[in-house]
Amino acid sequence: MASLGLPATGEQVPGAEAEPGGLGPPPPPPPSSLGPLLPLQREPLYNWQATKASLKERFAFLFNSELLSDVRFVLGKGRGGAAAAAGGPQRIPAHRFVLAAGSAVFDAMFNGGMATTSAEIELPDVEPAAFLALLRFLYSDEVQIGPETVMTTLYTAKKYAVPALEAHCVEFLTKHLRADNAFMLLTQARLFDEPQLASLCLDTIDKSTMDAISAEGFTDIDIDTLCAVLERDTLSIRESRLFGAVVRWAEAECQRQQLPVTFGNKQKVLGKALSLIRFPLMTIEEFAAGPAQSGILSDREVVNLFLHFTVNPKPRVEYIDRPRCCLRGKECCINRFQQVESRWGYSGTSDRIRFTVNRRISIVGFGLYGSIHGPTDYQVNIQIIEYEKKQTLGQNDTGFSCDGTANTFRVMFKEPVEILPNVCYTACATLKGPDSHYGTKGLKKVVHETPTASKTVFFFFSSPGNNNGTSIEDGQIPEIIFYT
Repeated sequence: MASLGLPATGEQVPGAEAEPGGLGPPPPPPPSSLGPLLPLQREPLYNWQATKASLKERFAFLFNSELLSDVRFVLGKGRGGAAAAAGGPQRIPAHRFVLAAGSAVFDAMFNGGMATTSAEIELPDVEPAAFLALLRFLYSDEVQIGPETVMTTLYTAKKYAVPALEAHCVEFLTKHLRADNAFMLLTQARLFDEPQLASLCLDTIDKSTMDAISAEGFTDIDIDTLCAVLERDTLSIRESRLFGAVVRWAEAECQRQQLPVTFGNKQKVLGKALSLIRFPLMTIEEFAAGPAQSGILSDREVVNLFLHFTVNPKPRVEYIDRPRCCLRGKECCINRFQQVESRWGYSGTSDRIRFTVNRRISIVGFGLYGSIHGPTDYQVNIQIIEYEKKQTLGQNDTGFSCDGTANTFRVMFKEPVEILPNVCYTACATLKGPDSHYGTKGLKKVVHETPTASKTVFFFFSSPGNNNGTSIEDGQIPEIIFYT
């Protein structure tokens, strides 16, 4: 099994006894005529019961012991791996009563209508270390798992219907979940039908997407897992970088399928995954430097996407343009005006207003006023600029439709824009369309309160220069939409 990227040292669940030498089963003795046996208990057998004060101690003493055993399991027969390295198949003694009391599968095996009477039972698909971990749990409730055995133990616990041991394996994996092994564990969680672990893996990928897709395990995932990730609205990564990672996955998949790594074959192995890349979220520069030259898109698709970036009204494209937003919690919105009036004109000059805020937030869009002449479409460019550095932190060339009312209409950024406390920013909107409503009786200070979070306080300042008339008192950009 591939490495899960877990720590090299083993972890033992509290209450478990460590095997000599660390993780996994102890080394077997020299082969006998029956094949090698795993090491058995070597305490004096006479009156051993008197030395065990509890039922748990007595059953634990019988674990991996020939004493009173009535069945043997043969593992690793005809296989390579650990069994071959140990010199052949391994025989593990056990007690039918104990196994049947702990597992419905073993109960059916020994006592059901098709019960076996054989004294030796071959288990060709179970690893010896994992089977020993299962037996140890059934005999003593002790859990012995480590990074090298946790996945095979999880498989064995599921196979023999021991959900309590399953839960310990999932807990171990969850504790060691990191961005660099999240895709590996996600694949295993989907394979073993562990929805809780899969959900935690996806949350980790959402929060640390770049680290996760840069890890070695990303290119090893299957197409269904890839699509499940690309469908998410909560990835925290620029779409151009996500596209680059998907191309790396396609190259690896071509090699797995023994196909030449050509543009056509990369497109073939990606299949439906290609339609889940949100090309409209890229800037035109990102699209031109990456996807447009990748050879994976057809000429018609490239042309249509360039038109989408450069002309208005924008032609329809077959790709999702919904922003990916990794933010949690409830969307918030503040309005800096107390009254709405009519007739605000546009001549190509940007409406601008400066602001600061008292805490770290992420702005996802603005609310803008629409036409006073009934239902109308506007073209608009929105930006947030760090005032001192004159650095554009987020922008979007888009449009919106209004219904002729004095309501505000949402215009969103492609990605959340992080705003730091007590830093001055400029909110900018350049509209192209008919005269609109505008706000009056503006506030210099706007406070947003929620029951579960501290206050978010905005301070507004007029922006120097030609701002199409927008100021603290009057103008456009009435609303800021954000998450705390």
